[in-house]
Amino acid sequence: MSCVQLRSDMQSRHTDNRHNRLNRVSESRDSNTQRAAPELRLNRVIELLQEPSSLRERQVFVLRKLVRAGQRGFLLKDLADVQKILNLCAEKLNLHQEFEQILCDLLQICGRPFLKEKSSDEESFAAAAADCVSHLGLLMRLPVPELRLQICSSILSLHSADTHTHSAAADGVCAVRVSYRRQLLERSAVAETLLMSLCVVEKQTLVKLRILQTLQTLSRTSAVNCAVMLRAAAVQTVCVRMCERDPSGQLLFRCSEILWNLLENGGAAAVAEQLCNTHCITALKEAFLHLLLHGFRRHDRQLRNDLLLLLSLSARFPAPLTESGVVKILALFATFPELKSHNPLVRNLKLSFSEEDFEMKKLLLNLLVLLSGDLAALQLFKDARVMLSLLLLMKPPLHAESRCSWSRSQQEELQLQALSTLSTLAPLMLEEYLSCHGNTCLLLLLHGVLRWCRQEQDDGVCLEIQMDCLFILCVLCDGDVHRKELFGTEGVQLLLQVLSLDSSLLCSGLGHNRLLLSALDCVWSCVVGCFGTEDVFVAQRGVDLLLELLQRCPKHMLSVVMATLLELCENPLAVTHTLRWRGDGDTSATQLLLHIWRTEEDTHTHSSSTALQQPISSQHPSSSSHDCGAAVREVSETLHANIYCLLCKLGWALSALGADDLSTLCSVQRYLDLKVWQVLREVSAELLCSGVCVSADAAALERLLQAGEDAAASVRSQQQCIMGRQQAEEQQEEQRLYTQISFTHKQRQIATDAWKSFLARTSDRCALQEFRRRQEQWSSSGADAGQ
Repeated sequence: MSCVQLRSDMQSRHTDNRHNRLNRVSESRDSNTQRAAPELRLNRVIELLQEPSSLRERQVFVLRKLVRAGQRGFLLKDLADVQKILNLCAEKLNLHQEFEQILCDLLQICGRPFLKEKSSDEESFAAAAADCVSHLGLLMRLPVPELRLQICSSILSLHSADTHTHSAAADGVCAVRVSYRRQLLERSAVAETLLMSLCVVEKQTLVKLRILQTLQTLSRTSAVNCAVMLRAAAVQTVCVRMCERDPSGQLLFRCSEILWNLLENGGAAAVAEQLCNTHCITALKEAFLHLLLHGFRRHDRQLRNDLLLLLSLSARFPAPLTESGVVKILALFATFPELKSHNPLVRNLKLSFSEEDFEMKKLLLNLLVLLSGDLAALQLFKDARVMLSLLLLMKPPLHAESRCSWSRSQQEELQLQALSTLSTLAPLMLEEYLSCHGNTCLLLLLHGVLRWCRQEQDDGVCLEIQMDCLFILCVLCDGDVHRKELFGTEGVQLLLQVLSLDSSLLCSGLGHNRLLLSALDCVWSCVVGCFGTEDVFVAQRGVDLLLELLQRCPKHMLSVVMATLLELCENPLAVTHTLRWRGDGDTSATQLLLHIWRTEEDTHTHSSSTALQQPISSQHPSSSSHDCGAAVREVSETLHANIYCLLCKLGWALSALGADDLSTLCSVQRYLDLKVWQVLREVSAELLCSGVCVSADAAALERLLQAGEDAAASVRSQQQCIMGRQQAEEQQEEQRLYTQISFTHKQRQIATDAWKSFLARTSDRCALQEFRRRQEQWSSSGADAGQ
């Protein structure tokens, strides 16, 4: 390499190094300027903006320099000055268009995460930061669409989870946390300001949609923002804008989402209260009708159901729904497609029987229940023939499943909900129910369901349908003899099918136990009290099934079964069947009842000592003065009273009773006397503890207590006699067995000795000779005795 080339290379390398050093110095100076400019010059910027407009060019130059310097964001401690600069720029909008763009750029920087130099800055400047954010909302008053859009974008940016690092940069400045920014948005109440600004952007559709999007975001997870919006009547403000013209189709969706956010985070009661006015209800109705009649996308159907659910929420105040005509329209749609109508709203309406249409049908049925408490709504239901549509909906379809009908699972669930709805409406619309032959429809449905359930035992929906049918029949027939007569033989046969359920299903967890309780309730309401229906029930082994239930059902169901049986025994035919009944192990009804009595006393095997010490046991401790006594509680908490009444009706049948049953029967026969005695003892003890003197009635109380003592002693004496006889019989039986065993043992010993002698004779000749000698002696001695 030549010297010229080497020198040239050295000069070039030197030049490059010098440029690199200059660049690093320049970058360092620019960095310090970018960081320090907002800190050191904001007050001077404010002073400059306050000068006359003749300095416009200088003002614009400084503001642009501020925009360039603040690209990372504003420091928390500078936000108060930034707020003043924004106000001054807003005042100069009419002077020159350049201020509009600068203000837009400053608003964009305000949407970036605020910066902090120290950890304590978040707490120290929280109030100033909240005021600055609140001021962003106030700038919505400026009639410039671009500025309004940028304000919404900045607020959304503050709320969004950013990707900015929260660690300190080389200059010690870092961005605040997203949770802190969201707290500032809540504290600033900017949501209320944005909500109120909707009134000034009626003709700016794009801005309106942007504001609604911002409100949707602010209300999605913040209960504070929702509370602020509800205080500003957000529900009505949003509802009245649902049906405004919007080519993009976003307006209705945004409004619906805001309402749902308010409902979830602001409280259902507050939202329902604001919903219940004519303006909101009318807006929801128009939006619902538009989506139902003209919406064909899945999104439209989902949004339609959301609006219907909002109408359901307002049903707690039915007056606006009735006045606005919503109830009449909803009743019409609730009867579709079961009933045909010439109404223009449903004449050309077609359902796709999709999952969304299925949900809409369920919501409409639920609305019928919610509105059933309003008399005006009931009249509209009658006009729309709601009762007939419910009965038709409960019928299974005659045709096979197709694309133009509900699926089998949907049909079953709709039948179940229709039954639930019918249980509410039938007592309120009784004439319509009877005119549609509701009982016959229910019995036919129940009969078909039972036949189907014999094939599908584990169908939970089937069990629910049966329980709803039985419940409706109970409500309709309770206390009305004529309706019990209409229940008739077919109804009794259906009940007997349920009562004959396999006992293993009662503990399966599928709901058969609840079905059995529903059937028992139906026996009480639809059979008991009507002699004709009672005779049919008894003649077809109804009493036998109840007694079998007493023998095998769980303990918690005993009271219901026994109470039903007790009411039936008012019928002499039922008493005859009860006395004739025999259960497992040839157990009679009396023996079964006495066994249950002992089980109630928690005595699995009868103890004579317990019976002698306390004829009627009480498992409850002594009660305090603020509660009823143990003797009174025992009447309602045990089956003793029912068993006593039932045995009274049976005539105290004593055939084939053992000692345990006879001993228990002594207590049962004197149950009433002993119960009076127990109650009097508790009354006397309470009077004594309270220091109350009853000298006038003391003698009478003493005589009553003595009579009770005598009755208890009599019972104990009878039980002792029974136990004594049983013990004597057991001893005699024991002696007989011992004698028999002793005789048997002696006979076995004789046989053994004879066998041993025979073996000795056959195996030993001396023994045989000795046996012959003794035999000859016995023969000779016998001959001498004969002479």
